[in-house]
Amino acid sequence: MDFLEKEVGSDLKSLKCAGDLLEKMREENGALEEQVLTVSNTPVPPKVSAALSSAEEACCSMEDLLEREHLIVNMLHQHLYGAQAWKDDVGQTCDQVNTIERHMKYLRCLQHVEELSAAVQQCLMTSSVWEAIRAIDSMAVLDFELNQSRCFHLQDFLQETLFFWHKIIKERLTSDFEKLLTYLHWPITSPPTQSLTTAANCQEISSQLDLIVTQLLALQTSDDLISQRALTSFQSQPSTMPASSAAPLSQDPPLCLPIQIMLVPLIRRFKYHFCGNRQTNCLSKPEWYLTQVLMWMSNSAIFMEEKIQPILDRAGLNIHAKVEMCRGLLSLLQEKVASDASKLLYDDVLFCHLVEEVLQFEKELRSNHSYSTVLPGLLHLLLEDANLQKWLMVERKMAVERMDAMLSTEGAWNSQYRDVSDIDELKAPDCAETFMTLLQAITERYRALPCPSAQLKFLGLQKELVDDFRIRLTQVMKEESRCPLGVRYCAILNAVNYISTILGHWGDDVFFLQMQQAAVSLGEEVVLGGLGIMEVGRLASLEGSIFDGLLELLDRLKGDMLGRLLEWTMREITAKAKPYCQERWLSLSSHRDQSTMSLSNSACPLMLCVRDRLLYLHQVLSLSLFQVAWQGLAERLDNFLYQDVILSNHFSDGGAAQLQFDMTRNLFPLFGHFCKRPENFFKHVKEACIILCLKLGPAVLLRTLLKESEEETRDWAGAGDPPPKSALNELGVYCLAPCDVLILLNLRASWP
Repeated sequence: MDFLEKEVGSDLKSLKCAGDLLEKMREENGALEEQVLTVSNTPVPPKVSAALSSAEEACCSMEDLLEREHLIVNMLHQHLYGAQAWKDDVGQTCDQVNTIERHMKYLRCLQHVEELSAAVQQCLMTSSVWEAIRAIDSMAVLDFELNQSRCFHLQDFLQETLFFWHKIIKERLTSDFEKLLTYLHWPITSPPTQSLTTAANCQEISSQLDLIVTQLLALQTSDDLISQRALTSFQSQPSTMPASSAAPLSQDPPLCLPIQIMLVPLIRRFKYHFCGNRQTNCLSKPEWYLTQVLMWMSNSAIFMEEKIQPILDRAGLNIHAKVEMCRGLLSLLQEKVASDASKLLYDDVLFCHLVEEVLQFEKELRSNHSYSTVLPGLLHLLLEDANLQKWLMVERKMAVERMDAMLSTEGAWNSQYRDVSDIDELKAPDCAETFMTLLQAITERYRALPCPSAQLKFLGLQKELVDDFRIRLTQVMKEESRCPLGVRYCAILNAVNYISTILGHWGDDVFFLQMQQAAVSLGEEVVLGGLGIMEVGRLASLEGSIFDGLLELLDRLKGDMLGRLLEWTMREITAKAKPYCQERWLSLSSHRDQSTMSLSNSACPLMLCVRDRLLYLHQVLSLSLFQVAWQGLAERLDNFLYQDVILSNHFSDGGAAQLQFDMTRNLFPLFGHFCKRPENFFKHVKEACIILCLKLGPAVLLRTLLKESEEETRDWAGAGDPPPKSALNELGVYCLAPCDVLILLNLRASWP
């Protein structure tokens, strides 16, 4: 098709190009025949013959090449065999040259070390301290370069030489530096009473101090190297200490050399007073050495800022002198606290005291001495497994003992603010307030811990204590449930409400929200308590609170107690309301003037009981609980009056008017002290009074409408607002159904 399209085109019936195509095809056919047809005097076609000839020539050429390759290989093997002896001789000579070269390098390195050693000696003899320090630095660099070498004897020689001269230079500079420090009244163990720059030769002293501190800083590199070597050799030795007492070595960067020297007299004083047999080394008084170190930090702060910090700044070092001093003193305290904590694991009182003092020290260190939270203090020592478990055990033990003590005191269920009504809205009993103060104290103790997992363990302990206290309250409540209106029962209810309120506030606190996120990310079972995937997801999205489980239990207990309280109150009210329920409403005459009406005699006990109970509940319950209580009481009282007074009697016009007067002028105002429209909480009674007090004409029309609506209910199906409902709404009746209104209308006695 492509051929026809190309040669003929779209007009297939046209024959004008047929002759050209035929001629072209004949030429191509002839060319192909010449390629394959044999000539009369040759057995094969010429093209094929030429190809075969070329192939034969190639085969011959390849055979020649293979023969040449074989000859060359033989010659090469003969040459290699003959040159092997030469190769062995040259290789041996090269090995000797390499050995001699290594020996030469070894000797040059050894000579360099000796030259540096001689240079240091010469510099020290001529008091060229700077040149000696530079030579020492060169030794330190060379020692670092030979770190991977297997020339162990050379390394040992270099290190011994370096240590020897470093020690001499360091001792000389240390001696000069200590003399200057003594002249400057260091160490400052008491608050400075005068300026540090009042000496007559102040300029000369400052220059000498600047020079010596700068030289010590220049010696820092080799000093760090020597310290690292000593640390490595110490770690490589087998430890003879018990595993429980071996404290982990600090991984912090080493202190700068001048600060190390300045710490020496303070370290000597500390060990003399607090690490020996002195009376000041007392396990029961950790505050002695903690306070002493804080005093040293405070007293030396001005000296470090005025004398040492400018030198460090001029040297271009990013070092804060006061912080370095704190770090050095903290290393002393870390060893001391770790040692004391291991000795106090079996003494709860002293261990608790140590924890309190360490927490107080940490607080003052961070707030008063500009010590960054990034740098370690003493809290990480309390997070070691043995110390942390002991701390948790002591917290639990102390809290349980406090709970037992607070619940057994005489004033456990009295509010300490009961005489101050303006601030006693929660009316929390003393035991509940003491318990929440206890939990808050635990929170303040573990709030500053640097480890979220450790903080979550304390949070889990707090949740356990809350649940334990809830169980104790439940047990006391069951003992008092025989008299739900008693003061102690109401105090227990206030305690449950107080704890629930505080936990609700804690759930929105930033700290506990952070703990919530940490619990979700770490999957801490102690806090999550086996929650499902949905509950954990709600916590992760901050839709729920980490205290939701406890709040649910507390709310359930609060609801049960409040329901029992209202049930007991209604039992008293219904007993007082029996005469009122049996009132002869049908025989009461109507009053033309409502101003002459008075409360029914049979209603007086009921009203007095309601008033007294409302007043009592207002006095003994917290404000939020009382709001729920009086609304629940109003709801129960509304149902009782509707069922036992209104639906159980028939009413004349006078009886209906008297009932409405009793309700609107006497009962509703009793609740008017707590809301603006108390009648909204008595919807059944209010609307029943409206129906019973309707005038005769509207009542007849309404009854007729309701009866017709009852017969034609299906016709009204699908309508938006049926006429009976609209008529009732116009009268102010929204709660009662049309069938209930019809029943109330039938209770009226005045029908024509």
